[in-house]
Amino acid sequence: MNPARTLAMAGVTHSVLMEHLMADGNEAAAILVCAPSPGPRDRLVVRQAILVPHDACPVRKPDQIVWPGSYIEDAIEVAEPEGLVVVLIHSHPGGWLQFSRVDDESDHKVIPSIFEAFGHCHGSAIMTPDGAVRARLYYPDMTSRPVDLVTVAGDDVGLWWNDLIVDGVPAARPLAFSGGMTNELSRLAAAVVGVSGTGSIVSEQVARLGFGSVTLIDPDKVERKNLNRILNSTSKDADMGVAKVDMFAAAIADHRGDGVALGIADTLGTREAIETVGQCDVVFSCVDSKEGRMYADLIASAFLLPLFDVGVTIPTSGNEGKVSITDVCGRIDYVQPGGSTLSDRGVYTPEGLRAEHLRRVDPEAYRDELAAGYIKGIHEEAPSVITLNMRAGSALVTEFIARAFPYRHEPNRNYARSEFSLAACDEENYSEDEFQTKENPLLGRGAAEPLLGLPQFQLPKKAAA
Repeated sequence: MNPARTLAMAGVTHSVLMEHLMADGNEAAAILVCAPSPGPRDRLVVRQAILVPHDACPVRKPDQIVWPGSYIEDAIEVAEPEGLVVVLIHSHPGGWLQFSRVDDESDHKVIPSIFEAFGHCHGSAIMTPDGAVRARLYYPDMTSRPVDLVTVAGDDVGLWWNDLIVDGVPAARPLAFSGGMTNELSRLAAAVVGVSGTGSIVSEQVARLGFGSVTLIDPDKVERKNLNRILNSTSKDADMGVAKVDMFAAAIADHRGDGVALGIADTLGTREAIETVGQCDVVFSCVDSKEGRMYADLIASAFLLPLFDVGVTIPTSGNEGKVSITDVCGRIDYVQPGGSTLSDRGVYTPEGLRAEHLRRVDPEAYRDELAAGYIKGIHEEAPSVITLNMRAGSALVTEFIARAFPYRHEPNRNYARSEFSLAACDEENYSEDEFQTKENPLLGRGAAEPLLGLPQFQLPKKAAA
């Protein structure tokens, strides 16, 4: 069953909490200010962590903490204007991932005071030395519901399931490529943006790996010129002008059944697409446009989603009228919220976005159109690139598996970007630390208006209210 309630945080936030809450073997406390996401799933994203200083707590022991209420007042001041959710978190240094009787009593004394100020939902959480987090949400009548899943998108993708915690001990993580991995994926939601050459290959893998739901986003229809590289497409689909997402959703239904795949036949730059992706657990970006990558980048930051982006190209050179291939290459980027973005890494730039817009509104710009294709410098209506796409698509999904079910000999942090050259039979990897990370005001913004901080998505005042 897919989780109804999820708490998501960035890896950088999780690291700060770990350092503070596990400082010295005594309990410590912090407050999470979280942004809600549009339903139907109740998905909270941690926007800010307010740390309660150790020396401000009159009592700190391995199994007890008393901390001043003034920090809750600070959190209320931050959260109330936007109707955000306040989650009180403290550590259990002994490693017991279970709410104690003392925790229950404390919540019933403290949380009603937050409801007196504002809100319809607030919560509490605990963290153990292994980084595991367990949370629950309270409602104004002080009934509570467990948070089904806590996710952390960092160098690794952390997943803690409430129903797999037995006697205060989380279940062991499933092995990569095992049936246990399949079982866990059946409870997660994936979004694939772009369902063409590379995207159809990624969608096929995601569906057959067993993701519980697969959201497909692409505005285009199947054409005969791309039948040689879009999996599951047929000449009938091309003749009928079937939307790529509808074609692929039907293919998934044939082997997975109805209700797994959702198709949105539009660009990612729409409110419906943005809000739907914000409900997912992981995003695979397989677009061939800078604007599409920009939206995926912004969504990952706002909704704290792990983002996996792929690009392929075949550069050429010309000499005396003869064109030759100089390389056949691909790029895989893993973007963790709070780390370097695709923008930070130069995957798209303001200049590139502007040039792309001009090319879109001026279809006669033939020279620019050439630069937009697979083979740089040659206009190919139906490039034979399915083998290259297979290589890149497999690397993209395998990168996700390496993050969620770690198996590498080296830390995943060393593989923020991977580039391969089939011409040189070579692969290079780049660490997260090799990229400059700029301040990111979108981090943990959630569905706050205007959506993604962009004026074009601002709801009219009446609708926003």
